[in-house]
Amino acid sequence: MRQFDLAPLYRSTVGFDRLFSALDQFATAEAAPTYPPYNIERTGENAYRITVAVAGFTEADLSIEVRENALTLKGERKAEAKAEFLHQGIAARTFERRFQLADHVQVTGAALENGLLHIDLVREVPEAKKPRRIQIATAGTPSAPVIEGDVRRDAVQQQAA
Repeated sequence: MRQFDLAPLYRSTVGFDRLFSALDQFATAEAAPTYPPYNIERTGENAYRITVAVAGFTEADLSIEVRENALTLKGERKAEAKAEFLHQGIAARTFERRFQLADHVQVTGAALENGLLHIDLVREVPEAKKPRRIQIATAGTPSAPVIEGDVRRDAVQQQAA
């Protein structure tokens, strides 16, 4: 596997440490598990769906947990009476699958349907994190715009009264 040198990116960016650490881990990671198979799809501008093939598992056999931007899906079938298989092609082994979530991505729901587990996610960026335009003051305009209900203006008006 080809190694990537991310050092030049560290010199020209601020606050992307976690992203670069994840890329470093990805580049040096051993072969990722392939069971169970899954799809990740974009269902809207800020909506996603992870679909995992979990044939043979029930809702009681599955658990979904979100902690610190990591979605963990676990599956463990309860012990049943041993059957004598002539051929066993349907895998029902215990698994744990992790997905790293970007900031502000929330799980909105999960449903098990026809052996497929659908996990819906949405990215909801708070208003405070959305881009905003900053007005530049010129020599002829006040440096701070007057906002209705401004504490400073209200205090001056109360002193004048």
